[in-house]
Amino acid sequence: MDASELLLTRQSTPRLTLPAPSEEQLDFILNAGARAPDHGALTPWEFIIATESGLDTLADIFVKAAESTGADEVYLTKVKGMPHRAPMVITVVTKSQQHPKVPLLEQQLAAGCATMAMQQAAFSLGLGAVWRTGDFAFSAIVNEGLGIGLDDQIVGFLYVGTPAVKAPLKALKPGRQFARFLK
Repeated sequence: MDASELLLTRQSTPRLTLPAPSEEQLDFILNAGARAPDHGALTPWEFIIATESGLDTLADIFVKAAESTGADEVYLTKVKGMPHRAPMVITVVTKSQQHPKVPLLEQQLAAGCATMAMQQAAFSLGLGAVWRTGDFAFSAIVNEGLGIGLDDQIVGFLYVGTPAVKAPLKALKPGRQFARFLK
């Protein structure tokens, strides 16, 4: 797959199954994430990888966070299954740093770029991925369960695996419809 095809056909792949990325594929995915734009070379990100029993651990953390909000049993059952929607979940975290030239927002955007780079890397390997956020990305209980500092922020959960079905290619939205020129 060439770069043009990758950029113009990338889409989320929400239905994922085994196998998870191999060790070699995972290295490629993580290396792509580490190449994200990074003003000041701060590397303001951390990638927390859950597979196999790690998915159970992530599920338990999600359930604990949902219980703290008074969720009912139906929702708790759904939450317990969330990490198992893929054979691998990479939690991408902004590791916030005080810097005179690199504001926090720019660091969060860099971690977001790392997430997209990892998604595209997975796609280039014939794998699928979907970037999810939701309430758990903003939960102090999830942060604590994952060992994330108080000043750090989850930017997303990247679910990665083998596409369960070949999804039809979504229509391209011409970029010009979102553009305007200053005069």
